[in-house]
Amino acid sequence: MEAKIVFTGPPNAGKTTAIGALSDVAPIMTDVDNNDGSLSKDTTTVGFDYGVVRIDGAEQVRLYGTPGQKRFDFMWQILVRDAIGVVILIDNSQPDAMSHLDEFLISLEGYLHDVACVIGVGRTETHPMPSIDAFAARLAFHGHVFPVIDVDVRRRGDVLMLVELLLTQAEARLMLERP
Repeated sequence: MEAKIVFTGPPNAGKTTAIGALSDVAPIMTDVDNNDGSLSKDTTTVGFDYGVVRIDGAEQVRLYGTPGQKRFDFMWQILVRDAIGVVILIDNSQPDAMSHLDEFLISLEGYLHDVACVIGVGRTETHPMPSIDAFAARLAFHGHVFPVIDVDVRRRGDVLMLVELLLTQAEARLMLERP
C-alpha cells in the first residue's frame, strides 16, 4: 500500500524539519533565500518538500510539505488532493498560534471532512499556552474532532507518531465506508 500525507502549517512551524526527520531518503526541498522580512528565518519553502518513509517495512508513505505563507495557499489546495491525511503543525512560541490554526482549518475546510487529520503543536515545553486543550476546543468550535498532540518535529519518533495517528484514522474511515 502507498499513501500520501501532507504536512502544512504557518512559516516556521517545522514542516521541512519534520519531513527531514522522518524521511528514509534524502528529502527534496524547495527552500529559497527568504526575502520576507516578517519571517525570522534565512530560507523558506516556495514549492513543496517531499520525502518517503516505510512504515513497518511494508507500507510506503509519501510525505509532502506545503509552503506556509498565505500567498501560497493555492499550493495547500493542490497538495492536499488525493491525500489520506493532513498534519497541521503549529508553533506555540508564535504569538498568534491559535489564529494560525484557524487559518488552516478555514482554508482546508473543503478537505478536512474527507481525510484524516492531526494537529501537532510544537515548542510547548517553553510555551505551554495556549494549552493542548485550548487547541482541541478551537477544533470543536470549527466542528472538528482531531487528535492534538505536542510534538518536537526534530525527533523522528514524534513525527512518526503523527503519521501513525493519521494512518490509524484513515484505516478506520475505510472500515466504516465498506458495506
